[in-house]
Amino acid sequence: DTGVGKSSIVWRFVEDSFDPNINPTIGASFMTKTVQYQNELHKFLIWDTAGQERFRALAPMYYRGSAAAIIVYDITKEETFSTLKNWVKELRQHGPPNIVVAIAGNKCDLNDVREVMEKDAKDYADSIHAIFVETSAKNAININELFIEISRRIPSTDTNPPSSGKGFKLRRQPSVTKRSCC
Repeated sequence: DTGVGKSSIVWRFVEDSFDPNINPTIGASFMTKTVQYQNELHKFLIWDTAGQERFRALAPMYYRGSAAAIIVYDITKEETFSTLKNWVKELRQHGPPNIVVAIAGNKCDLNDVREVMEKDAKDYADSIHAIFVETSAKNAININELFIEISRRIPSTDTNPPSSGKGFKLRRQPSVTKRSCC
């Protein structure tokens, strides 16, 4: 949904900053970030899609061929959690069969006005075999952990090659050792 903090999560992850006056996304925006996970470099190519209803039809363009999807709801707005379940259904019906799904309950810094109980969201995520984390883009809570868990769950093509010409191919770059002067 619009206003749940999708762009703020991406901005916090990529730029490690927060803008309380961020403008709504029009269509989608694109950002990248490379992170080290264990002995590999993982490059995230992130499509941040708009939450407004009028852009809903565009979403399949962005999740087709994706290795992962983060579906975000606002813990202070019950209706955003209900809408999230519809997004999960659509993703399961029309998205890649092995897509890693993560559910992020954003704005956990506003616990005093919470409408979605953490246990309910976690139980739902468990029932669909999704990653679950509560985040705060504002206070940088669990943002990096969310992406680390996605890195952990995306299979390497070395051990799990596609069975046909369809699907996506992940190429993991070997990590570069740091050089330092003595």
